Amino acid sequence: MSTPPADADLWAGFDALTAEDVTGPAWDEPVPLTARRDLPAFPVNTLPPWLAAMVAAVAEETQTPEDLAGCLALAVIATAAGGRATVCVRGRWREPVNLYTAVALDPGNRKSAVFALMTEPLMAVEKTLVELSGPARAEAETTARLAKAAADKAAAKAANAEAGMRDQLTAEAIALAQAAEEIKVPCKPQLVADDVTQESLATLLAEQDGRMSVLSPEGGIFGIIAGLYSGTPNMEIFLKGHAGDMVRVNRQGRESQHIEHPAVTMGLAVQPEVLESIGQIKGADGRGLLARFLYAQPESLVGRRNLTPQLIPDDVAETYRRQLGGLAMALHEWTDPAVLTLTTEADAVMLAYQKVTESRIGKGGSLADIVKWASKRDGAVARIAGLLHLATHPDSGWTRRIEAATLADATLLGDYFTAHAQHVFDAMGAAPAQDAARQVLAHLGDARLTGFTKRDLFRQLSRGDFPTMADLDPALSLLEEHGWIRQQPPPPRTGRGGRPPSPKYDAHPRLVRRDA
Repeated sequence: MSTPPADADLWAGFDALTAEDVTGPAWDEPVPLTARRDLPAFPVNTLPPWLAAMVAAVAEETQTPEDLAGCLALAVIATAAGGRATVCVRGRWREPVNLYTAVALDPGNRKSAVFALMTEPLMAVEKTLVELSGPARAEAETTARLAKAAADKAAAKAANAEAGMRDQLTAEAIALAQAAEEIKVPCKPQLVADDVTQESLATLLAEQDGRMSVLSPEGGIFGIIAGLYSGTPNMEIFLKGHAGDMVRVNRQGRESQHIEHPAVTMGLAVQPEVLESIGQIKGADGRGLLARFLYAQPESLVGRRNLTPQLIPDDVAETYRRQLGGLAMALHEWTDPAVLTLTTEADAVMLAYQKVTESRIGKGGSLADIVKWASKRDGAVARIAGLLHLATHPDSGWTRRIEAATLADATLLGDYFTAHAQHVFDAMGAAPAQDAARQVLAHLGDARLTGFTKRDLFRQLSRGDFPTMADLDPALSLLEEHGWIRQQPPPPRTGRGGRPPSPKYDAHPRLVRRDA
Protein backbone atom coordinates (compact mmCIF):
# COMPACT_ATOMS: atom_id res chain seq x y z
CA MET A 1 0.00 0.00 0.00
CA SER A 2 1.37 3.42 -0.89
CA THR A 3 2.18 5.76 1.96
CA PRO A 4 -0.76 8.08 2.67
CA PRO A 5 -0.01 11.79 2.97
CA ALA A 6 -0.08 13.41 6.38
CA ASP A 7 -3.10 15.46 7.45
CA ALA A 8 -1.00 18.62 7.33
CA ASP A 9 -0.20 17.96 3.66
CA LEU A 10 -3.84 17.34 2.88
CA TRP A 11 -4.97 20.50 4.64
CA ALA A 12 -2.35 22.72 3.03
CA GLY A 13 -3.83 24.52 0.05
CA PHE A 14 -7.50 24.02 0.86
CA ASP A 15 -9.19 27.41 0.50
CA ALA A 16 -11.66 28.70 3.07
CA LEU A 17 -14.82 29.49 1.09
CA THR A 18 -17.57 32.01 1.57
CA ALA A 19 -21.20 31.01 1.76
CA GLU A 20 -21.64 32.11 -1.89
CA ASP A 21 -19.10 29.52 -3.00
CA VAL A 22 -21.06 26.66 -1.49
CA THR A 23 -23.84 24.91 -3.34
CA GLY A 24 -26.45 22.76 -1.71
CA PRO A 25 -26.93 22.48 2.05
CA ALA A 26 -24.41 24.37 4.15
CA TRP A 27 -21.24 22.53 5.07
CA ASP A 28 -19.70 22.55 8.52
CA GLU A 29 -15.97 22.89 8.97
CA PRO A 30 -14.42 19.45 8.29
CA VAL A 31 -12.52 17.75 11.08
CA PRO A 32 -8.92 16.61 10.45
CA LEU A 33 -8.66 12.82 10.38
CA THR A 34 -6.14 12.80 13.18
CA ALA A 35 -8.04 15.12 15.50
CA ARG A 36 -6.68 14.62 19.01
CA ARG A 37 -8.84 14.31 22.07
CA ASP A 38 -8.39 16.96 24.73
CA LEU A 39 -6.36 14.76 27.07
CA PRO A 40 -5.71 15.60 30.73
CA ALA A 41 -2.22 16.09 32.09
CA PHE A 42 -0.86 13.63 34.62
CA PRO A 43 -2.21 14.63 38.09
CA VAL A 44 1.14 14.82 39.88
CA ASN A 45 -0.51 16.12 43.07
CA THR A 46 -2.14 12.72 43.61
CA LEU A 47 1.26 11.24 44.46
CA PRO A 48 2.82 11.39 47.94
CA PRO A 49 4.96 14.55 48.30
CA TRP A 50 8.36 12.84 48.03
CA LEU A 51 7.29 11.03 44.87
CA ALA A 52 5.51 14.04 43.35
CA ALA A 53 8.60 16.19 43.93
CA MET A 54 10.80 13.70 42.07
CA VAL A 55 8.37 13.39 39.16
CA ALA A 56 8.15 17.16 38.76
CA ALA A 57 11.93 17.58 39.08
CA VAL A 58 12.71 14.83 36.56
CA ALA A 59 10.21 16.29 34.10
CA GLU A 60 11.78 19.73 34.50
CA GLU A 61 15.41 18.62 34.14
CA THR A 62 14.72 16.36 31.14
CA GLN A 63 12.09 18.70 29.65
CA THR A 64 9.66 15.83 29.17
CA PRO A 65 5.92 15.61 29.94
CA GLU A 66 5.22 14.80 33.58
CA ASP A 67 3.16 11.88 32.32
CA LEU A 68 6.31 9.89 31.52
CA ALA A 69 7.92 10.21 34.94
CA GLY A 70 4.50 9.96 36.62
CA CYS A 71 3.53 6.66 35.02
CA LEU A 72 7.02 5.33 35.68
CA ALA A 73 6.71 6.40 39.33
CA LEU A 74 3.70 4.09 39.68
CA ALA A 75 5.64 1.31 37.95
CA VAL A 76 8.68 1.59 40.22
CA ILE A 77 6.51 1.53 43.35
CA ALA A 78 4.79 -1.54 41.89
CA THR A 79 8.24 -3.06 41.32
CA ALA A 80 9.06 -2.56 44.99
CA ALA A 81 5.71 -3.86 46.26
CA GLY A 82 4.44 -6.23 43.55
CA GLY A 83 3.88 -9.72 44.91
CA ARG A 84 4.29 -8.46 48.46
CA ALA A 85 0.90 -6.82 49.03
CA THR A 86 -2.72 -7.12 47.93
CA VAL A 87 -5.66 -4.78 48.38
CA CYS A 88 -8.76 -6.31 49.93
CA VAL A 89 -11.55 -4.20 48.48
CA ARG A 90 -14.60 -6.02 49.75
CA GLY A 91 -15.35 -9.63 50.63
CA ARG A 92 -13.18 -11.91 48.51
CA TRP A 93 -12.29 -9.20 46.00
CA ARG A 94 -8.55 -8.73 46.21
CA GLU A 95 -6.25 -6.90 43.84
CA PRO A 96 -2.46 -7.37 43.69
CA VAL A 97 -0.46 -4.16 43.46
CA ASN A 98 1.46 -4.85 40.25
CA LEU A 99 0.65 -2.67 37.22
CA TYR A 100 1.15 -2.53 33.46
CA THR A 101 1.79 1.02 32.19
CA ALA A 102 2.64 2.16 28.65
CA VAL A 103 3.47 5.75 27.69
CA ALA A 104 3.53 6.70 24.00
CA LEU A 105 6.06 9.33 22.92
CA ASP A 106 7.92 9.93 19.68
CA PRO A 107 11.71 9.42 19.46
CA GLY A 108 13.82 12.29 20.76
CA ASN A 109 11.85 12.71 23.98
CA ARG A 110 14.68 11.60 26.32
CA LYS A 111 12.82 8.52 27.50
CA SER A 112 16.05 6.73 28.42
CA ALA A 113 17.17 9.62 30.63
CA VAL A 114 13.85 9.57 32.53
CA PHE A 115 14.04 5.82 32.99
CA ALA A 116 17.60 6.03 34.32
CA LEU A 117 16.66 8.68 36.89
CA MET A 118 13.47 6.99 38.07
CA THR A 119 14.85 3.45 38.29
CA GLU A 120 18.28 4.18 39.80
CA PRO A 121 17.22 3.42 43.40
CA LEU A 122 15.85 0.04 42.32
CA MET A 123 19.14 -0.81 40.61
CA ALA A 124 20.97 0.18 43.80
CA VAL A 125 18.68 -2.06 45.89
CA GLU A 126 19.22 -4.95 43.49
CA LYS A 127 22.99 -4.54 43.79
CA THR A 128 22.75 -4.44 47.59
CA LEU A 129 20.58 -7.58 47.66
CA VAL A 130 23.10 -9.42 45.48
CA GLU A 131 25.91 -8.42 47.83
CA LEU A 132 23.97 -9.36 50.97
CA SER A 133 23.01 -12.74 49.57
CA GLY A 134 26.55 -13.54 48.46
CA PRO A 135 27.68 -15.45 51.59
CA ALA A 136 24.46 -17.51 51.76
CA ARG A 137 24.69 -18.37 48.07
CA ALA A 138 28.35 -19.36 48.40
CA GLU A 139 27.58 -21.56 51.41
CA ALA A 140 24.68 -23.25 49.63
CA GLU A 141 26.75 -23.83 46.48
CA THR A 142 29.58 -25.40 48.49
CA THR A 143 27.21 -27.54 50.54
CA ALA A 144 25.43 -28.72 47.40
CA ARG A 145 28.69 -29.54 45.66
CA LEU A 146 30.00 -31.54 48.65
CA ALA A 147 26.68 -33.34 49.08
CA LYS A 148 26.65 -34.36 45.42
CA ALA A 149 30.25 -35.54 45.64
CA ALA A 150 29.40 -37.66 48.74
CA ALA A 151 26.36 -39.10 46.98
CA ASP A 152 28.38 -39.96 43.87
CA LYS A 153 31.07 -41.59 45.99
CA ALA A 154 28.49 -43.63 47.90
CA ALA A 155 26.84 -44.73 44.64
CA ALA A 156 30.19 -45.91 43.26
CA LYS A 157 30.94 -47.78 46.49
CA ALA A 158 27.55 -49.50 46.39
CA ALA A 159 28.02 -50.48 42.77
CA ASN A 160 31.33 -52.21 43.56
CA ALA A 161 30.25 -53.77 46.88
CA GLU A 162 29.97 -57.46 47.52
CA ALA A 163 26.47 -58.90 47.43
CA GLY A 164 26.10 -59.00 51.20
CA MET A 165 26.78 -55.27 51.61
CA ARG A 166 25.19 -53.96 48.41
CA ASP A 167 21.65 -53.38 49.75
CA GLN A 168 22.85 -51.42 52.77
CA LEU A 169 25.29 -49.30 50.73
CA THR A 170 22.67 -48.68 48.06
CA ALA A 171 20.23 -47.39 50.68
CA GLU A 172 22.91 -45.08 52.03
CA ALA A 173 23.70 -43.80 48.51
CA ILE A 174 20.01 -43.12 47.84
CA ALA A 175 19.66 -41.21 51.11
CA LEU A 176 22.71 -39.08 50.29
CA ALA A 177 21.44 -38.41 46.76
CA GLN A 178 18.05 -37.30 48.11
CA ALA A 179 19.72 -35.03 50.64
CA ALA A 180 21.86 -33.47 47.90
CA GLU A 181 18.77 -32.96 45.73
CA GLU A 182 16.97 -31.08 48.51
CA ILE A 183 19.71 -28.48 48.88
CA LYS A 184 18.56 -25.38 47.00
CA VAL A 185 21.07 -22.78 45.89
CA PRO A 186 19.47 -19.30 45.96
CA CYS A 187 19.57 -17.38 42.71
CA LYS A 188 20.99 -13.87 42.51
CA PRO A 189 18.25 -11.41 43.46
CA GLN A 190 16.84 -9.49 40.50
CA LEU A 191 14.09 -6.88 40.51
CA VAL A 192 14.07 -5.63 36.93
CA ALA A 193 14.36 -7.18 33.47
CA ASP A 194 14.24 -5.50 30.07
CA ASP A 195 14.27 -7.49 26.82
CA VAL A 196 12.89 -10.79 28.09
CA THR A 197 11.14 -13.65 26.30
CA GLN A 198 8.09 -15.42 27.68
CA GLU A 199 10.22 -18.44 28.60
CA SER A 200 12.87 -16.32 30.30
CA LEU A 201 10.21 -14.41 32.21
CA ALA A 202 8.71 -17.66 33.51
CA THR A 203 12.17 -18.75 34.65
CA LEU A 204 12.82 -15.42 36.37
CA LEU A 205 9.47 -15.61 38.15
CA ALA A 206 10.29 -19.10 39.40
CA GLU A 207 13.68 -17.92 40.62
CA GLN A 208 12.56 -14.63 42.15
CA ASP A 209 9.72 -15.84 44.39
CA GLY A 210 7.07 -15.13 41.79
CA ARG A 211 7.69 -11.49 40.99
CA MET A 212 9.49 -9.59 38.25
CA SER A 213 9.34 -6.17 36.65
CA VAL A 214 9.89 -5.27 33.00
CA LEU A 215 10.93 -1.62 32.76
CA SER A 216 12.05 -0.38 29.38
CA PRO A 217 12.23 2.89 27.40
CA GLU A 218 11.43 0.85 24.29
CA GLY A 219 8.50 -1.31 23.21
CA GLY A 220 10.45 -4.42 22.21
CA ILE A 221 8.43 -6.56 24.60
CA PHE A 222 5.39 -6.16 22.34
CA GLY A 223 7.34 -7.63 19.45
CA ILE A 224 8.20 -10.60 21.64
CA ILE A 225 4.57 -11.04 22.63
CA ALA A 226 3.59 -10.87 18.95
CA GLY A 227 5.91 -13.80 18.19
CA LEU A 228 9.26 -12.26 17.28
CA TYR A 229 11.12 -15.39 18.40
CA SER A 230 8.40 -18.02 18.53
CA GLY A 231 6.66 -17.17 15.24
CA THR A 232 3.23 -17.06 16.90
CA PRO A 233 1.74 -14.76 19.57
CA ASN A 234 2.42 -15.99 23.09
CA MET A 235 0.98 -13.91 25.91
CA GLU A 236 0.04 -16.48 28.54
CA ILE A 237 2.67 -15.46 31.08
CA PHE A 238 1.75 -11.78 30.68
CA LEU A 239 -1.95 -12.46 31.18
CA LYS A 240 -1.42 -14.58 34.28
CA GLY A 241 1.38 -12.38 35.56
CA HIS A 242 -0.98 -9.42 35.75
CA ALA A 243 -3.89 -11.28 37.33
CA GLY A 244 -1.80 -13.41 39.70
CA ASP A 245 -3.14 -16.69 38.29
CA MET A 246 -1.05 -19.82 38.83
CA VAL A 247 1.57 -20.58 36.19
CA ARG A 248 2.83 -24.10 35.54
CA VAL A 249 5.37 -24.58 32.75
CA ASN A 250 6.45 -28.02 31.55
CA ARG A 251 9.20 -28.23 28.93
CA GLN A 252 10.81 -31.33 27.54
CA GLY A 253 14.21 -31.98 29.06
CA ARG A 254 13.84 -29.32 31.76
CA GLU A 255 12.40 -29.14 35.25
CA SER A 256 8.80 -27.98 35.44
CA GLN A 257 8.23 -24.48 36.80
CA HIS A 258 5.39 -23.69 39.16
CA ILE A 259 4.55 -20.16 40.28
CA GLU A 260 1.58 -20.00 42.62
CA HIS A 261 0.85 -16.27 42.45
CA PRO A 262 2.99 -14.54 39.79
CA ALA A 263 3.24 -10.75 39.95
CA VAL A 264 4.58 -9.07 36.83
CA THR A 265 4.94 -5.31 36.58
CA MET A 266 5.55 -3.50 33.29
CA GLY A 267 6.56 0.14 32.83
CA LEU A 268 7.14 0.87 29.16
CA ALA A 269 7.69 3.86 26.92
CA VAL A 270 6.90 3.22 23.27
CA GLN A 271 6.45 5.08 20.02
CA PRO A 272 2.81 5.94 19.24
CA GLU A 273 2.91 3.65 16.21
CA VAL A 274 3.66 0.73 18.50
CA LEU A 275 0.44 1.27 20.44
CA GLU A 276 -1.49 1.28 17.17
CA SER A 277 0.21 -1.92 16.01
CA ILE A 278 -0.33 -3.94 19.19
CA GLY A 279 -4.03 -3.77 18.55
CA GLN A 280 -3.33 -6.00 15.54
CA ILE A 281 -1.62 -8.76 17.56
CA LYS A 282 -3.77 -11.84 17.19
CA GLY A 283 -5.64 -12.48 20.42
CA ALA A 284 -4.33 -9.38 22.23
CA ASP A 285 -7.77 -7.80 22.43
CA GLY A 286 -9.89 -10.93 22.69
CA ARG A 287 -7.81 -12.42 25.51
CA GLY A 288 -7.64 -9.15 27.42
CA LEU A 289 -3.97 -8.22 27.14
CA LEU A 290 -4.78 -4.73 25.84
CA ALA A 291 -7.24 -4.20 28.67
CA ARG A 292 -4.54 -4.80 31.28
CA PHE A 293 -2.44 -1.75 30.37
CA LEU A 294 -2.79 1.77 31.72
CA TYR A 295 -2.04 4.00 28.75
CA ALA A 296 -0.79 7.56 28.43
CA GLN A 297 -0.11 9.56 25.28
CA PRO A 298 1.01 13.04 26.31
CA GLU A 299 1.96 15.83 23.93
CA SER A 300 5.67 16.04 23.18
CA LEU A 301 7.60 19.11 24.30
CA VAL A 302 10.12 18.79 21.47
CA GLY A 303 10.51 22.15 19.76
CA ARG A 304 9.50 24.18 22.78
CA ARG A 305 11.81 22.84 25.49
CA ASN A 306 13.66 25.05 27.95
CA LEU A 307 17.35 24.59 27.14
CA THR A 308 18.47 25.75 30.59
CA PRO A 309 16.11 23.90 32.92
CA GLN A 310 16.33 23.60 36.68
CA LEU A 311 18.30 20.52 37.74
CA ILE A 312 16.93 18.00 40.19
CA PRO A 313 17.63 19.31 43.72
CA ASP A 314 19.94 17.04 45.70
CA ASP A 315 17.52 16.77 48.60
CA VAL A 316 14.68 15.68 46.28
CA ALA A 317 16.84 12.98 44.67
CA GLU A 318 18.15 11.77 48.03
CA THR A 319 14.68 11.59 49.59
CA TYR A 320 13.44 9.66 46.57
CA ARG A 321 16.36 7.24 46.75
CA ARG A 322 15.86 6.68 50.48
CA GLN A 323 12.08 6.24 50.39
CA LEU A 324 11.90 4.01 47.33
CA GLY A 325 14.93 1.99 48.34
CA GLY A 326 13.61 1.58 51.87
CA LEU A 327 10.25 0.30 50.62
CA ALA A 328 11.90 -2.18 48.26
CA MET A 329 14.22 -3.48 50.99
CA ALA A 330 11.45 -3.69 53.59
CA LEU A 331 9.17 -5.80 51.38
CA HIS A 332 11.78 -7.95 49.65
CA GLU A 333 11.82 -10.77 52.20
CA TRP A 334 8.04 -11.00 52.60
CA THR A 335 6.75 -14.42 51.63
CA ASP A 336 3.05 -13.97 52.45
CA PRO A 337 1.64 -10.77 50.88
CA ALA A 338 0.46 -8.05 53.24
CA VAL A 339 -3.30 -7.56 52.99
CA LEU A 340 -4.21 -3.87 52.75
CA THR A 341 -7.77 -3.06 53.78
CA LEU A 342 -9.91 0.05 53.30
CA THR A 343 -11.39 2.29 55.94
CA THR A 344 -15.18 2.59 55.90
CA GLU A 345 -14.88 5.99 54.24
CA ALA A 346 -12.46 4.68 51.62
CA ASP A 347 -14.83 1.82 50.85
CA ALA A 348 -17.59 4.36 50.26
CA VAL A 349 -15.38 6.23 47.77
CA MET A 350 -14.59 2.97 46.01
CA LEU A 351 -18.25 1.98 45.80
CA ALA A 352 -19.22 5.37 44.37
CA TYR A 353 -16.55 5.00 41.70
CA GLN A 354 -17.76 1.51 40.85
CA LYS A 355 -21.27 2.85 40.34
CA VAL A 356 -19.98 5.46 37.90
CA THR A 357 -18.06 2.83 35.94
CA GLU A 358 -21.05 0.48 35.85
CA SER A 359 -23.33 3.23 34.56
CA ARG A 360 -20.97 4.01 31.68
CA ILE A 361 -20.00 0.60 30.33
CA GLY A 362 -23.47 -0.46 29.22
CA LYS A 363 -24.81 -0.06 25.70
CA GLY A 364 -24.75 3.61 24.77
CA GLY A 365 -22.56 4.54 27.73
CA SER A 366 -19.50 6.73 27.35
CA LEU A 367 -17.19 3.77 28.07
CA ALA A 368 -19.06 1.19 26.00
CA ASP A 369 -16.50 1.41 23.19
CA ILE A 370 -13.71 0.34 25.57
CA VAL A 371 -15.79 -1.98 27.75
CA LYS A 372 -13.02 -4.58 28.13
CA TRP A 373 -10.59 -1.99 29.43
CA ALA A 374 -13.23 -0.16 31.48
CA SER A 375 -14.30 -3.43 33.13
CA LYS A 376 -10.83 -3.54 34.71
CA ARG A 377 -10.82 0.14 35.64
CA ASP A 378 -12.06 -0.31 39.20
CA GLY A 379 -9.48 -3.00 39.86
CA ALA A 380 -6.75 -0.74 38.52
CA VAL A 381 -7.91 2.05 40.85
CA ALA A 382 -7.73 -0.35 43.80
CA ARG A 383 -4.18 -1.33 42.82
CA ILE A 384 -3.16 2.30 42.46
CA ALA A 385 -4.66 3.08 45.87
CA GLY A 386 -2.55 0.30 47.38
CA LEU A 387 0.58 1.71 45.78
CA LEU A 388 -0.16 5.28 46.86
CA HIS A 389 -0.80 4.00 50.38
CA LEU A 390 2.51 2.13 50.56
CA ALA A 391 4.37 5.10 49.09
CA THR A 392 2.75 7.40 51.67
CA HIS A 393 3.79 5.04 54.50
CA PRO A 394 6.87 3.22 53.13
CA ASP A 395 7.94 1.99 56.57
CA SER A 396 4.55 0.98 57.99
CA GLY A 397 1.91 0.87 55.25
CA TRP A 398 1.15 -2.79 55.91
CA THR A 399 0.03 -1.93 59.46
CA ARG A 400 -2.45 0.78 58.35
CA ARG A 401 -5.71 0.86 56.46
CA ILE A 402 -6.07 2.72 53.17
CA GLU A 403 -7.77 6.05 53.81
CA ALA A 404 -10.48 7.81 51.80
CA ALA A 405 -8.14 10.59 50.64
CA THR A 406 -5.78 8.02 49.15
CA LEU A 407 -8.64 6.25 47.40
CA ALA A 408 -9.89 9.59 46.06
CA ASP A 409 -6.43 10.30 44.61
CA ALA A 410 -6.47 6.87 42.98
CA THR A 411 -9.82 7.65 41.33
CA LEU A 412 -8.35 10.84 39.84
CA LEU A 413 -5.60 8.74 38.33
CA GLY A 414 -8.27 6.32 37.15
CA ASP A 415 -10.02 9.16 35.32
CA TYR A 416 -6.71 10.25 33.80
CA PHE A 417 -5.95 6.79 32.47
CA THR A 418 -9.55 6.43 31.22
CA ALA A 419 -9.29 9.51 29.01
CA HIS A 420 -5.96 8.36 27.58
CA ALA A 421 -7.24 4.82 27.06
CA GLN A 422 -10.14 6.14 24.99
CA HIS A 423 -7.69 8.07 22.82
CA VAL A 424 -5.33 5.11 22.41
CA PHE A 425 -8.10 2.64 21.58
CA ASP A 426 -9.46 5.14 19.04
CA ALA A 427 -6.07 5.04 17.33
CA MET A 428 -5.83 1.25 17.54
CA GLY A 429 -9.21 0.74 15.96
CA ALA A 430 -9.09 3.52 13.40
CA ALA A 431 -5.53 3.20 12.11
CA PRO A 432 -6.27 1.03 9.00
CA ALA A 433 -9.38 3.06 8.14
CA GLN A 434 -7.48 6.34 8.61
CA ASP A 435 -4.75 5.27 6.20
CA ALA A 436 -7.37 4.37 3.60
CA ALA A 437 -9.31 7.59 4.25
CA ARG A 438 -6.19 9.67 3.69
CA GLN A 439 -5.65 7.91 0.35
CA VAL A 440 -9.19 8.73 -0.75
CA LEU A 441 -9.02 12.29 0.59
CA ALA A 442 -5.78 12.94 -1.29
CA HIS A 443 -7.32 11.62 -4.52
CA LEU A 444 -10.45 13.75 -4.11
CA GLY A 445 -8.33 16.83 -3.48
CA ASP A 446 -6.10 16.18 -6.50
CA ALA A 447 -9.09 15.53 -8.77
CA ARG A 448 -11.06 18.49 -7.32
CA LEU A 449 -14.29 16.56 -7.55
CA THR A 450 -17.53 18.21 -6.49
CA GLY A 451 -19.14 14.81 -6.32
CA PHE A 452 -18.61 11.20 -7.30
CA THR A 453 -20.15 7.77 -7.28
CA LYS A 454 -18.65 4.98 -5.28
CA ARG A 455 -18.20 2.93 -8.47
CA ASP A 456 -16.34 5.69 -10.30
CA LEU A 457 -14.10 6.31 -7.30
CA PHE A 458 -13.25 2.62 -7.15
CA ARG A 459 -12.26 2.63 -10.81
CA GLN A 460 -9.97 5.62 -10.30
CA LEU A 461 -8.06 4.26 -7.29
CA SER A 462 -5.21 1.78 -7.16
CA ARG A 463 -6.26 -1.87 -6.99
CA GLY A 464 -3.31 -2.47 -4.71
CA ASP A 465 -4.86 -0.16 -2.12
CA PHE A 466 -8.51 -1.15 -2.68
CA PRO A 467 -8.82 -4.64 -4.18
CA THR A 468 -12.63 -4.66 -3.96
CA MET A 469 -15.29 -1.99 -3.81
CA ALA A 470 -16.17 -3.08 -0.27
CA ASP A 471 -12.66 -2.04 0.81
CA LEU A 472 -13.76 1.57 0.28
CA ASP A 473 -16.47 1.40 2.93
CA PRO A 474 -14.35 2.09 6.08
CA ALA A 475 -12.64 5.04 4.38
CA LEU A 476 -15.88 6.56 3.12
CA SER A 477 -17.56 6.13 6.50
CA LEU A 478 -14.66 7.84 8.27
CA LEU A 479 -14.58 10.71 5.78
CA GLU A 480 -18.32 11.19 6.19
CA GLU A 481 -18.00 11.19 9.99
CA HIS A 482 -15.35 13.91 9.73
CA GLY A 483 -17.44 16.04 7.35
CA TRP A 484 -15.30 15.74 4.21
CA ILE A 485 -18.02 14.04 2.15
CA ARG A 486 -21.72 13.27 2.48
CA GLN A 487 -23.84 10.69 0.75
CA GLN A 488 -26.78 11.84 -1.35
CA PRO A 489 -30.20 10.34 -0.69
CA PRO A 490 -30.72 7.32 -2.99
CA PRO A 491 -33.16 7.90 -5.88
CA PRO A 492 -36.59 6.26 -5.63
CA ARG A 493 -36.75 2.71 -6.96
CA THR A 494 -38.53 2.33 -10.31
CA GLY A 495 -39.63 -1.22 -9.76
CA ARG A 496 -38.04 -2.32 -13.04
CA GLY A 497 -35.37 -4.39 -11.29
CA GLY A 498 -31.74 -4.46 -12.29
CA ARG A 499 -28.64 -3.41 -10.42
CA PRO A 500 -29.23 -0.52 -8.01
CA PRO A 501 -27.37 2.70 -8.82
CA SER A 502 -24.00 3.25 -7.18
CA PRO A 503 -24.14 5.48 -4.08
CA LYS A 504 -23.42 9.13 -4.85
CA TYR A 505 -21.42 11.49 -2.63
CA ASP A 506 -20.87 15.23 -2.48
CA ALA A 507 -17.37 16.48 -1.64
CA HIS A 508 -16.67 19.34 0.75
CA PRO A 509 -15.95 22.62 -1.09
CA ARG A 510 -12.49 22.71 0.49
CA LEU A 511 -11.61 19.79 -1.77
CA VAL A 512 -12.81 21.64 -4.89
CA ARG A 513 -10.92 24.92 -4.58
CA ARG A 514 -7.28 24.78 -3.67
CA ASP A 515 -4.37 27.17 -3.99
CA ALA A 516 -2.49 26.77 -7.24
